[in-house]
Amino acid sequence: MQTLIELYDERPLENVLGTEIFRPRKTVFVCMRDVAADTALHRRIREHMQARGIDTELIFAGTDMFSPAKVLQTLRGITAVYPDCAVDITGGTEAALFAAGLLSAEKEIPVFTYSRKQNRFFNISNAPFADEAVCDVTYSVSEILSMAGGAMREGRVDNAVLDRYTEKIPEFFSLYLNNRAKWMRFIGYMQEASQDQKLRVEARRTLTADHGARYTAPVEILQGLEKIGWIRRLRFDEDTVRFTFLDEQVRAWTRDIGSVLELYVWLVCRDSGLFSDVQLSVVAEWGPGAAKDRNAVRNEIDVMMTAGVIPYFVSCKTGEIHTEALNELDVLRDRFGGQMAKAAIVSASRANTAVRNRAFELDIQVIDLDDLRYGKLDKQLHTLVRTKKRRGTDQ
Repeated sequence: MQTLIELYDERPLENVLGTEIFRPRKTVFVCMRDVAADTALHRRIREHMQARGIDTELIFAGTDMFSPAKVLQTLRGITAVYPDCAVDITGGTEAALFAAGLLSAEKEIPVFTYSRKQNRFFNISNAPFADEAVCDVTYSVSEILSMAGGAMREGRVDNAVLDRYTEKIPEFFSLYLNNRAKWMRFIGYMQEASQDQKLRVEARRTLTADHGARYTAPVEILQGLEKIGWIRRLRFDEDTVRFTFLDEQVRAWTRDIGSVLELYVWLVCRDSGLFSDVQLSVVAEWGPGAAKDRNAVRNEIDVMMTAGVIPYFVSCKTGEIHTEALNELDVLRDRFGGQMAKAAIVSASRANTAVRNRAFELDIQVIDLDDLRYGKLDKQLHTLVRTKKRRGTDQ
């Protein structure tokens, strides 16, 4: 096989995995006409291939993927130019699959597919090489995004520096759990007390925000932060609080309501041994303007992991889980991970029955306050990895 014909669809992994494994000289994507015209998307997929060390020439052939006759006509034209070819029918519309079947009957062209359940290829017709293919590919988080035509941008956290803080993250999270009811007011105080961007803070013990809220210095939490070394030289006078942040990163985490939970989830995921890559605060950039960093769509994923070819998307919520958060997570998982991807939402509140039912419908695992409080996050991650997806597992 010199040329691989791929039936392109919205499942990123299945679009590129055949090229990754078989390394043909050319890959022809049979796709909708808007995809064939999207040169920015083509460029990003080529960049993904090049980054993986794949020098396959990529060709995009546009057609009406819902018309068997037009897909068959397109396939006939491709095979006439590239007779030493094979067709991967893992993706594509039902019309495209039907057309591929007709083509195979006409010309005895090799046809094969990929099984998501078994993570291997299968010979459908005249493609014995597919049965011998071992799918032992491992992708990073950035590669998962790039194969979907997106790009990973730096988020609120520089992942390269996180190892400096791992020893203290569990203590930070424990401080949060023990003071969960006070945490929002603690964040409000820290935001008001440290507005000048400096590491050294000197503020009144009671502060009033512009919107009228009054915040009193949370003595126990500040003492806890000093104990773990994240603030230093803590002093309380009658009307004044003084302390110094360890660094800019700690300053950011103690001024942001969600950081403590995200850090803890990231650390448990990293230390679980289940994942080949774990990233915190992933900004996924995509859309027509992504290549020029203009008019691009950006979405933040709190924690994202990979295990082999499977991506995992995790949303963290210190408050209650709402349907909007589940819907957003569902869209991001399907957009960047396709049918292989899995998702979980972690909340520092208890999830109600309505939320759990909606999450079940969307195939999103719910991890809530009780799991966090009783140290069950690692166990829940093992369940997430082991459990088969209910949706999109027809192969």
